[in-house]
Amino acid sequence: MSMFRTPQVILFSADVTRAAAFYAKLGFTETFRVPTEGEPIHVDLALDGYKIGIASVDSTRNDHGLSPVPSGQRAAVILWTDDTAAAYEQVTADGAPALKAPHTWLGRLLIAWTADPDGNPIQIVQHLPA
Repeated sequence: MSMFRTPQVILFSADVTRAAAFYAKLGFTETFRVPTEGEPIHVDLALDGYKIGIASVDSTRNDHGLSPVPSGQRAAVILWTDDTAAAYEQVTADGAPALKAPHTWLGRLLIAWTADPDGNPIQIVQHLPA
Protein backbone atom coordinates (compact mmCIF):
# COMPACT_ATOMS: atom_id res chain seq x y z
CA MET A 1 0.00 0.00 0.00
CA SER A 2 1.41 3.37 -1.03
CA MET A 3 1.52 6.17 1.49
CA PHE A 4 1.32 8.76 -1.31
CA ARG A 5 -1.62 9.99 -3.36
CA THR A 6 -2.72 12.78 -5.69
CA PRO A 7 0.61 13.74 -7.31
CA GLN A 8 1.02 17.29 -8.49
CA VAL A 9 3.76 19.32 -10.16
CA ILE A 10 4.60 22.79 -8.85
CA LEU A 11 6.30 25.28 -11.13
CA PHE A 12 8.11 28.26 -9.61
CA SER A 13 7.33 31.69 -10.99
CA ALA A 14 8.39 35.27 -10.40
CA ASP A 15 4.85 36.30 -11.45
CA VAL A 16 2.22 33.82 -10.25
CA THR A 17 -0.69 35.85 -11.66
CA ARG A 18 0.85 35.91 -15.16
CA ALA A 19 1.68 32.20 -15.11
CA ALA A 20 -1.78 31.21 -13.82
CA ALA A 21 -3.45 33.34 -16.51
CA PHE A 22 -1.33 31.61 -19.18
CA TYR A 23 -2.43 28.14 -18.06
CA ALA A 24 -6.05 29.26 -17.65
CA LYS A 25 -5.99 30.36 -21.29
CA LEU A 26 -4.91 26.81 -22.21
CA GLY A 27 -8.04 25.44 -20.54
CA PHE A 28 -6.87 24.86 -16.97
CA THR A 29 -9.33 25.84 -14.21
CA GLU A 30 -8.18 27.46 -11.01
CA THR A 31 -8.89 25.23 -7.99
CA PHE A 32 -6.93 26.92 -5.18
CA ARG A 33 -5.40 30.33 -4.48
CA VAL A 34 -3.44 31.83 -1.56
CA PRO A 35 -4.30 34.45 -0.55
CA THR A 36 -7.82 34.38 -1.92
CA GLU A 37 -7.66 38.12 -2.65
CA GLY A 38 -4.80 40.27 -3.86
CA GLU A 39 -1.51 39.10 -5.36
CA PRO A 40 -1.29 35.29 -5.01
CA ILE A 41 1.77 33.43 -3.76
CA HIS A 42 0.36 30.07 -4.91
CA VAL A 43 -2.30 28.99 -7.43
CA ASP A 44 -3.37 25.44 -8.31
CA LEU A 45 -5.02 24.72 -11.66
CA ALA A 46 -6.50 21.52 -13.08
CA LEU A 47 -7.20 20.13 -16.54
CA ASP A 48 -8.73 16.73 -17.21
CA GLY A 49 -7.77 15.38 -13.77
CA TYR A 50 -4.19 16.73 -13.91
CA LYS A 51 -3.21 19.38 -11.38
CA ILE A 52 -0.42 21.90 -11.75
CA GLY A 53 0.62 24.46 -9.17
CA ILE A 54 2.31 27.82 -9.61
CA ALA A 55 4.32 28.97 -6.60
CA SER A 56 5.98 32.30 -5.98
CA VAL A 57 9.77 32.21 -6.02
CA ASP A 58 9.90 34.75 -3.18
CA SER A 59 7.34 32.89 -1.05
CA THR A 60 9.10 29.55 -1.58
CA ARG A 61 12.39 31.16 -0.57
CA ASN A 62 11.02 33.15 2.39
CA ASP A 63 8.41 30.69 3.73
CA HIS A 64 10.21 27.40 3.14
CA GLY A 65 13.91 28.25 2.95
CA LEU A 66 14.39 26.79 -0.53
CA SER A 67 16.25 28.34 -3.47
CA PRO A 68 13.99 27.77 -6.49
CA VAL A 69 15.20 28.54 -9.98
CA PRO A 70 12.69 31.04 -11.40
CA SER A 71 13.23 30.57 -15.13
CA GLY A 72 14.47 28.20 -17.79
CA GLN A 73 13.75 24.66 -18.85
CA ARG A 74 13.43 22.96 -15.47
CA ALA A 75 10.37 20.83 -16.26
CA ALA A 76 8.08 20.21 -19.20
CA VAL A 77 4.28 20.31 -19.25
CA ILE A 78 2.80 17.81 -21.70
CA LEU A 79 -0.58 18.60 -23.26
CA TRP A 80 -2.29 15.99 -25.44
CA THR A 81 -4.58 17.18 -28.22
CA ASP A 82 -6.38 15.94 -31.31
CA ASP A 83 -4.74 18.62 -33.49
CA THR A 84 -1.16 19.58 -32.61
CA ALA A 85 -0.76 21.96 -35.56
CA ALA A 86 -3.88 23.98 -34.72
CA ALA A 87 -3.12 24.06 -30.99
CA TYR A 88 0.49 25.15 -31.63
CA GLU A 89 -0.68 27.86 -34.02
CA GLN A 90 -3.20 29.19 -31.49
CA VAL A 91 -0.83 29.17 -28.50
CA THR A 92 2.01 30.85 -30.39
CA ALA A 93 -0.41 33.38 -31.96
CA ASP A 94 -1.42 34.25 -28.38
CA GLY A 95 2.22 35.10 -27.61
CA ALA A 96 3.85 31.90 -26.39
CA PRO A 97 7.30 31.40 -27.90
CA ALA A 98 7.67 28.97 -30.80
CA LEU A 99 10.37 26.54 -29.67
CA LYS A 100 9.85 23.77 -32.25
CA ALA A 101 7.22 23.55 -34.98
CA PRO A 102 5.05 20.43 -35.29
CA HIS A 103 7.09 17.41 -36.35
CA THR A 104 6.59 13.66 -36.48
CA TRP A 105 8.33 11.62 -33.82
CA LEU A 106 8.64 7.83 -33.77
CA GLY A 107 6.35 7.72 -36.79
CA ARG A 108 3.28 7.79 -34.57
CA LEU A 109 3.22 11.14 -32.76
CA LEU A 110 2.99 14.74 -33.94
CA ILE A 111 4.82 16.98 -31.46
CA ALA A 112 5.40 20.72 -31.15
CA TRP A 113 7.12 22.73 -28.41
CA THR A 114 6.34 26.13 -26.92
CA ALA A 115 6.89 27.56 -23.42
CA ASP A 116 5.04 29.26 -20.61
CA PRO A 117 5.93 32.80 -19.46
CA ASP A 118 8.64 31.45 -17.13
CA GLY A 119 10.37 29.42 -19.84
CA ASN A 120 9.03 25.98 -18.87
CA PRO A 121 8.70 23.99 -22.11
CA ILE A 122 5.24 22.85 -23.14
CA GLN A 123 4.97 19.86 -25.43
CA ILE A 124 1.81 19.71 -27.53
CA VAL A 125 1.34 16.16 -28.79
CA GLN A 126 -1.16 13.99 -30.64
CA HIS A 127 -1.32 10.39 -31.77
CA LEU A 128 -1.13 10.04 -35.56
CA PRO A 129 -3.41 7.59 -37.34
CA ALA A 130 -1.87 4.16 -37.73
